[in-house]
Amino acid sequence: MMEEPEPQVTRCNGYLYPLEKLLSVYGLGLECVGDTMPVPGSFWGEPEAGLIGNRLYVRRDTPLHSAFHEACHYVCMDENRRKVLHTNAGGSVEEENGVCYLQILLADQLAGYDREKMMHDMDAWGYSFRLGSSRAWFEQDADDARKWLLKAGIILDNNTPSWKLNSQQEDR
Repeated sequence: MMEEPEPQVTRCNGYLYPLEKLLSVYGLGLECVGDTMPVPGSFWGEPEAGLIGNRLYVRRDTPLHSAFHEACHYVCMDENRRKVLHTNAGGSVEEENGVCYLQILLADQLAGYDREKMMHDMDAWGYSFRLGSSRAWFEQDADDARKWLLKAGIILDNNTPSWKLNSQQEDR
């Protein structure tokens, strides 16, 4: 059985310093591990990004969308989950939608990258949306994600980041 080739997406290599600077606003540190090393805290395995506590782990070949996705989980989860975070970000469907929406917004904040490239990478990697593409979802079907992010204090009314972590506690 032949393995399918890995999708052509933007990798972290070349973006490590600006990504580290961007994530530091949220108190999230970036650790780059060696090219052949396992990625600590990776739920999906190499080369996907990993989360342990307030550290995001990547390799140079980690897809940039994966680094953003895991970082956005950190931003979107409540404080209690952040305190015990190790590998599995978990969260509700609403939070997952918020994560996807936020990663598209934050892509515009990284020099040399933007939401167009993020949506291309998400689609190429196989993110699944009801309307068939991340762009269609973001533009036509993501109002619930936007409202969730607003309620959590993560974005502002003008659809820009507030640069704050989730201020809501999960309902138990």
